[in-house]
Amino acid sequence: MKEVLIASFDMEVGGVERSLINMLESFDYGNYKVDLMLYRHQGDFMKLLPSKPNLLEEIPQYTTFRKSISETIKEGYIVLGLSRILAKVNTNYYHKRTKIAEPGYYQMQMMWRYTLPFLPKMEKEYDVAISYLWPHYFVAEKVKARKKIAWIHTDYSIIETDIEMDLKMWKKFDHIIAVSEACKNAFLAKYKDLESKVSVIENITSPEFIQKMSQEQLDNRMVNDKRFKLLTVARLSHAKGIDKAVKALRLLKDKGYTDISWYVVGYGGEEVKIKELIRQNNLDDNFILLGKKTNPYPFMKACDLYVQPSRYEGKAVTVTEAKILAKPIIVSNYSTAVSQIDNGEDGIICEDLSVESIAVEIEDLYKNEQLRNKFVDHNMTCNHSNVDELKKLYSLIG
Repeated sequence: MKEVLIASFDMEVGGVERSLINMLESFDYGNYKVDLMLYRHQGDFMKLLPSKPNLLEEIPQYTTFRKSISETIKEGYIVLGLSRILAKVNTNYYHKRTKIAEPGYYQMQMMWRYTLPFLPKMEKEYDVAISYLWPHYFVAEKVKARKKIAWIHTDYSIIETDIEMDLKMWKKFDHIIAVSEACKNAFLAKYKDLESKVSVIENITSPEFIQKMSQEQLDNRMVNDKRFKLLTVARLSHAKGIDKAVKALRLLKDKGYTDISWYVVGYGGEEVKIKELIRQNNLDDNFILLGKKTNPYPFMKACDLYVQPSRYEGKAVTVTEAKILAKPIIVSNYSTAVSQIDNGEDGIICEDLSVESIAVEIEDLYKNEQLRNKFVDHNMTCNHSNVDELKKLYSLIG
């Protein structure tokens, strides 16, 4: 029986974490003994982890990545705290010089660059080590394995990273897995020398699990809301475009569509900014932040239209989940959108990434019940199960 390590950060509520749970639920434990390494045993999804993988104990130094610098220093990890400060200073300088939209990825890289020399290695050697969430430096540098595999969940044509540093890390892996063909192509546009290593394995989805979870009874304002209800499930971050959603709803309201409400399930660093944007646009009663929810599926089931206003995605797990729950769907025209939506068949891809194009498509679907029903019927009759995707992973494991 082959020994497999799967590593990720934690089990906070998010699309990557949901896809990890689905993969762990469906894994072949008859042929593989799986150790799960989470840097921190934290998050509402911890209770959804299946029992078959062996959850390893936390390694204290790695738990600091999800803690503040002050917490890290107070706990005695002074060098790690100082390394984080250095990463922050470096990133602030780089951000001022380059004006990049989202410096978080670059800062994460710098954090690993400066902390790596002070982080412990794992003693056990594995047949295969899988790093499920970027950055992959832990598995690349601190794990002994005969074969190493890394996952890509995002659109690399958009994010800013130190390419030379990243390339050194990627070369430590035997295989790199992208969650969609578009995601793979975006990655190879930046790292063309890695083409022989990259293959596509879609996020594992379990329609039975999602349908079952969607049956949970809701008792909140969304269920009792008689207006036309839009829903987005996403982190409150620049990438997910929730600010654009607020502005699109303002445009619709200005055109006289006062009976449309927009709900968002999620949390994140831009919550204060988005709340202020909602207030400035006088949408407190129309644009409602529901916060973090372990189970977003009853909210999905209750909506009239699912909207993904993201600026970029690898492959949005939530869009597939909305299909499983037979919802009409609109996605903004991020570069990987065509890998998820067959435009006009199971949903709509906006003309571009603008606020105006989101508002236009919402207006069109709001007025066109026949088209909404076409999308519902299409998504209801399709088979959205893709557990067979795991066979591709087993073939790479060997």
